[in-house]
Amino acid sequence: MDLQIEKQHVADVIKSIREEILNYINKRNKITESLLNYRKKVVEEYKDDEDKLIEYFDHERFVEEETYKTIDKKIKEMSILQTSPYFGRVDFLDKEYNEEDKIYVGRFGFTREEDYEPVVVDWRAPIASLFYAGKLGETEYVAPSGKVPVDILNKRQYVIKHENLVGMFDSTIDIKDEILQMVLSKNAEEKLKDIIMTIQQEQDEIIRKSREKTVVVDGVAGSGKTTIALHRVAYLLYNYRKSLQDKVMIFGPNNVFMEYISMVLPSLGETGVKQSTFSDFACTLLDINELMDLGTYMEKIISGNEEFIKEVKYKTSLEYKNKLDSVVEEMNRELFKVKDVKLAGEIVLKEEEIKELFYKYYKDMPLFRRSKKIRRIIFSKIRDVRDEIVRKINLEYKKSIEKLNKDQLELEGSFLELKRKIKIRQCIKEVIIVKKSLSWLSTRDCMDIYNDINENKEFTIDDLAPMLYLKIKLEGFKYQEEVKHVVIDEAQDYSYLQFIVIKELLNPSSITVVGDANQRLIPVEGEIPMGNIGQFVQGLDVEYFKLKKSYRSTARIMQYANKYLGDTSIVPMVREGRMIVEEEYINKEEMMELLISNIEEIKSRECESIGIICKDLSGALKVYDLLKDKIYIKLIDKEDSIYKGGVVIIPSYYAKGLEFDGVILVDEGLKLKQMNKIKYVMSTRALHELVVLKEK
Repeated sequence: MDLQIEKQHVADVIKSIREEILNYINKRNKITESLLNYRKKVVEEYKDDEDKLIEYFDHERFVEEETYKTIDKKIKEMSILQTSPYFGRVDFLDKEYNEEDKIYVGRFGFTREEDYEPVVVDWRAPIASLFYAGKLGETEYVAPSGKVPVDILNKRQYVIKHENLVGMFDSTIDIKDEILQMVLSKNAEEKLKDIIMTIQQEQDEIIRKSREKTVVVDGVAGSGKTTIALHRVAYLLYNYRKSLQDKVMIFGPNNVFMEYISMVLPSLGETGVKQSTFSDFACTLLDINELMDLGTYMEKIISGNEEFIKEVKYKTSLEYKNKLDSVVEEMNRELFKVKDVKLAGEIVLKEEEIKELFYKYYKDMPLFRRSKKIRRIIFSKIRDVRDEIVRKINLEYKKSIEKLNKDQLELEGSFLELKRKIKIRQCIKEVIIVKKSLSWLSTRDCMDIYNDINENKEFTIDDLAPMLYLKIKLEGFKYQEEVKHVVIDEAQDYSYLQFIVIKELLNPSSITVVGDANQRLIPVEGEIPMGNIGQFVQGLDVEYFKLKKSYRSTARIMQYANKYLGDTSIVPMVREGRMIVEEEYINKEEMMELLISNIEEIKSRECESIGIICKDLSGALKVYDLLKDKIYIKLIDKEDSIYKGGVVIIPSYYAKGLEFDGVILVDEGLKLKQMNKIKYVMSTRALHELVVLKEK
């Protein structure tokens, strides 16, 4: 009986959505017709006044675009809802009014035009947090008017596909567990999907944190860090659209990853969010074309290049920031050799006055901006003195002319005029000389200064933040577009200076920082900066979260991966999964046979995406050469490669953040202890199957 009632409700909601879609299509048609008619009238009325016509069309186009945007967005949302209008229901008692109520929760909100109450509540709405609450019973949600106490009586989850109710579950503990198991047992796809049906309570609490909060999430592999970050963006945009629209920036680790996550926000109805890698962002701002690519950089680290690693550790440390600060401080003391500024024997500005401007009135202004400001002040003073001298010359000339009679004026007038011009010319010449003598106020190019510090070595990603830091400190450099919220993914790889530069350059009111300390492959001195961002980045209200539950991989895969870390606190999901396969090979031929047989074996179990993950590029190229003539396979060997599913060969550092149905881990030369983190990253990319091939 209950099932029939629920099926009827699904049908009724879908019917209402269809009617509303038709209603909006009619609205759009009427607007189009109205605009066309009005346009004809205006063209006729203003045919002789081109300016009026242009002004009308500018305004008319704006109105048309805004109206269409709103209607099209609604039609798109309702078209998506039509096939699956909601995924959850919460029955609760509103304790304030002592009334029982229920809400249906879906990907988007839906309210009939004639109604006030929503038929479906958007998952981002404050009241929808009840669906994600961990258990039944007394709780509260935060509405715009304040906290609302409720008693959750029941929660129900639905699986609705192609307009049909195919399953539903009630739960007294956590409604999402069974659905989560169903979702996790599915295959990976070439792009990351949204998880609104299966968001866990600990994830939901982070997603819904106040927009003023900077949240730092240190989560184990598969804990949903990236998904939390993207859903937090969608949540913030839904609730604070006016202030945040087009003012959100996401930083990802590489372009393979950026492509992988590219459809999550659009699937949640959000567009206009800027996405970039830190390297691309910084290189554009600095106008740098020559930079060591990520592949070469990671190869040097993984190969154990000691000199390079030492340099990386130094440039990503607070010590390096302190060195840049000392360079700026020294320039502040020594760069400008201040002295009196004189014109025509008269002191325009005394040394003490200039020093007072430098070190008192404008001391908080970046050094080079300060020098330009003081230069303008001195030039203004010189101009005043010059004008006074010219005024005196003209006055003297006027008095001399007035003393002469008509005959004397004819004889001496031209001479006096010439004398006046010569004196003015001499004054201007002296002004030019004085201005040239102010070369001690000249600034240096920040890139030249950094090249001196860097001893003209090739730039790497570790040089980008220091260069920007110098420009900020010396020039007051700022990003031109307004940014109010920033997301930093794979943040465990960020240096102190990267965090500082992002805050000072973009000045967001809050940041979402997600990463896994266990997955930092870049060597670091001391603590990973992500873990204490609040101590060295000013002006942020920081809250830290540790996520220990892994939802991506099977329990067996996580247990296998965890042995590389020795971390027993990581909690894998209850999905046990298949046994881990470990096989050995002696030579290339055996390796090739094992690769092909395991690929076929994994494929036979309907796994659609398979990642053959190697430590480095040379290993990946070796495997690719073995397989390229035997099976269809793609090699991801550079940062701008696009992952499209199927069987791929990929170095460990490009695999971060990706997931595959099955992974074949090529454990070639991974015996060193420092390679444990690499093996942890490689093995945790697998959802369902993990095969480890070892050299005998």
